[in-house]
Amino acid sequence: MPERTASMTAHSKAVEQIRDSYAAIPEDSAPRLAKATTNLFRFRAPVKTAALSARDLDQVIHVDPVTMTAEVQGMTTYENLVDATLPYGLMPYVVPQLKTITLGGAVTGLGIESTSFKDGLPHESVEELEILTGDGRIVVARPDNEHAELFHAFPNSYGTLGYALRIRIKLARVKPYVKLTHIRFSDADKCMLAMQEICESREHDGEKVDFVDGTFFGPGELYVTVGSFSDRAPYTSDYTGMRIYYQSIRSRVRDWLTVRDYLWRWDTDWFWCSRAFGVQQPLVRSLLPRRYLRSDVYRKLVGLDQRYGVTARIDRWRNNPVHESVIQDVEVPIERGAEFLEVFHDKVGMAPVWMCPLKATGQWALYPLEPGRLYVNFGFWGMVPLPRGQYDGYYNRLIERAVHSLDGHKSLYSTSFYEREEFWRLYNGDAYWPVKSAYDPGGRLLDLYDKCVRGR
Repeated sequence: MPERTASMTAHSKAVEQIRDSYAAIPEDSAPRLAKATTNLFRFRAPVKTAALSARDLDQVIHVDPVTMTAEVQGMTTYENLVDATLPYGLMPYVVPQLKTITLGGAVTGLGIESTSFKDGLPHESVEELEILTGDGRIVVARPDNEHAELFHAFPNSYGTLGYALRIRIKLARVKPYVKLTHIRFSDADKCMLAMQEICESREHDGEKVDFVDGTFFGPGELYVTVGSFSDRAPYTSDYTGMRIYYQSIRSRVRDWLTVRDYLWRWDTDWFWCSRAFGVQQPLVRSLLPRRYLRSDVYRKLVGLDQRYGVTARIDRWRNNPVHESVIQDVEVPIERGAEFLEVFHDKVGMAPVWMCPLKATGQWALYPLEPGRLYVNFGFWGMVPLPRGQYDGYYNRLIERAVHSLDGHKSLYSTSFYEREEFWRLYNGDAYWPVKSAYDPGGRLLDLYDKCVRGR
């Protein structure tokens, strides 16, 4: 395969470049991967760092339609990978919902989508990882070789064990269209029970189900959305322009999308978060080019706001209450899902909330979900006014306590407030530290607690 050979030659050069870049970083500086985009939400002052160049590590190396696999560089976005695989009638088993999430980011920092009820998380379809480790080595980790311990500890390590340079993943077959059905509930317990039955049977109304997620608009308005692949469609909706996907959930029972538009249905409006920028107003939306209706554009605006404190200054000028950023994804066992929604609505009151069922297909050291147990990911993103006398972290600490009282887990891409001992108990420090010692004995990379909780 001449094309693959040329791509691997280019990849080898890029690997040498990043290894040399890593070796050139002073010992007293913490390496930070230089990325054009990020989906992390930890806005804290960093310690002295040095940018680690990842130039030329953002390409799809090869798609093999026979073995149904793809070899991909670690900084490749899912948008680019999907564009490379769909012409073959293939897609990754789990495609995280935002276009600029990278494969390396989804493996080391986790990801989720509406196929997760049957296919787990993105890292569970990974066959092989090429990793630049903390001690400067380039190793190839597989579940059955001498680096198997690193392979199983890499998910949820957030770049504290090393960086993914190349990833080989399995692909799934697709059809051109997805038929959607939005099922409304007025009771959270009944909604969770129905979602569980659909996920377990993988059927709805006698039809095979390929995708399941849901939306909570309030205690009396919840939806389970099921999707099924189809060879044909009577029509297709377009939510990349004036029409807004999440609003359609409330107004129609049945819908049809192309498979590509289905995969990116949430990206145009960053779920519902684009309303904070006014782009859901018809006049503003009609004047804004479509290329700016993307999650990465909104994320850059949030970063600028955090850097310069624009919203905080306006709130002070208007004498508005201080707001806390509540941006989290949590996993709760589905049988406790209604309890979580009750607590969240009562104590936080933010809506909508995304609901995405998932079932881990294997045991992964640093994110100890029980294999085979059905959980629901609740995703909520926004600002909440603080009660008088309370300080930043009030809501996020409350959510952490609620999640773990319900036998759940919290993703680490955003702010966390755990004490050190509790953190290592929840995220399996007993498994983490032997791997950290083996692949980063000098501690050049931050450890998981320092990076994800202390925000260094």
